[in-house]
Amino acid sequence: MRPNHRNHRQNHILREIISRRNRRMYLFRSIPQNEQGFALLELPGKVRKDILSKLGDNELLDILNYLDSDEASDILQKTSEKRRERIVNRLSDGIKEKVEYLLRFDPKTAAGMMSLNYIEVKEDADMETVSEMIKRHEKVTGKVPTVLVVDGGYLVGELPIHFLVTAKKTDKVRKYVRRIPSIKYNSEKSDVINAFRRHPHSKIVVLDDNKSIMGIIYSDDIINLIQKESLDRLRNFAGVSREEDALDGVLTKVRYRYKWLIINLGTAFLAASIVGLFENTIAAFTLLAVYMPIVAGMGGNAGTQTLAVMVRGLALKEIDLKTAARPIANEIAAGAVNGVINGLIVAAVAIFWNKSPVLGLIIGLAMVINLVVAGFFGAVVPLLMKKLGKDPASSATIFITTATDVFGFLAFLGLASMLLGI
Repeated sequence: MRPNHRNHRQNHILREIISRRNRRMYLFRSIPQNEQGFALLELPGKVRKDILSKLGDNELLDILNYLDSDEASDILQKTSEKRRERIVNRLSDGIKEKVEYLLRFDPKTAAGMMSLNYIEVKEDADMETVSEMIKRHEKVTGKVPTVLVVDGGYLVGELPIHFLVTAKKTDKVRKYVRRIPSIKYNSEKSDVINAFRRHPHSKIVVLDDNKSIMGIIYSDDIINLIQKESLDRLRNFAGVSREEDALDGVLTKVRYRYKWLIINLGTAFLAASIVGLFENTIAAFTLLAVYMPIVAGMGGNAGTQTLAVMVRGLALKEIDLKTAARPIANEIAAGAVNGVINGLIVAAVAIFWNKSPVLGLIIGLAMVINLVVAGFFGAVVPLLMKKLGKDPASSATIFITTATDVFGFLAFLGLASMLLGI
């Protein structure tokens, strides 16, 4: 488990390491060696990889000696396979075997996220024996382990450490066992996150195919994972590649973004072509041009709200295409109600400000239509993308905004053309 607190000076150094590339190695080496490994784990992946590429093998070995096996394996995952093998072979016997074991697993699975900071005790063991086992483990690793209770090699539960203070030395472990959730070693990281959400707990035990204990996943590692997943979704949501970093150069940013912007440009021309169909209507009643951005903007915002809700539902596996009928209907209905509310407001503004009841009616109806469209496309687009095997958040805003622009302009200008007789 990683320390999750740093003083102000350490935070400042980490920020400097991230932003000042030309002084990165100097600043990193200014951190005490016993804290350098933890600093590496806190740094963004690209910065960590850059530092590792510039560290000599001896330096890296010295850093890893201050970490436990799961932290060391996390760092070694960022090195080349050849260098990783070379470094592992030089690790001390106490950590080498554990690191080799952890590196066997895919880092995106439960086994790849687990820690070996635990001990196993039998149900009929007494509390004094457990206390001695904890002391021995702590002396070797420097960490207090999780105490897992087993019967015949199979997980029974956890012995919370605080019972060692209140229980008698002769008390048997079985008296104080508490349930603890478990998960299979090959479960994907999304399954691990969902397991923590279903069973709020500070840890989850990882089991193999025979239900034997392999390791344990702590909540702080899951929090880090959830934060990373949220960041990835945010990047995808904005059409920004997860390979792009905030500190990347101009050309790198252009390379990752230009394709989506070209697609956006194409959809903008599509919306503009709809407006072009009603050129005479707009020329005859220029006030329509003032209200067009309002209709389009409200539709886009409503569609994005629906998209966010649906993506979250898909991520949590609350919905899928087979069970989507009711959520889609709910989003359409919500769009209609919100359309009426906002339509009445903007209609009142048009009537009061522009002295035009007909304009108020047109924009009010257009608002209702466009928010219904936003609810429909905001719900359907992520579901279809998921069905096609695509990231349901990636680039979805482009298609939803296009739909609300096209149908919004079509409804607004079409109604104006009919009701104004232009």
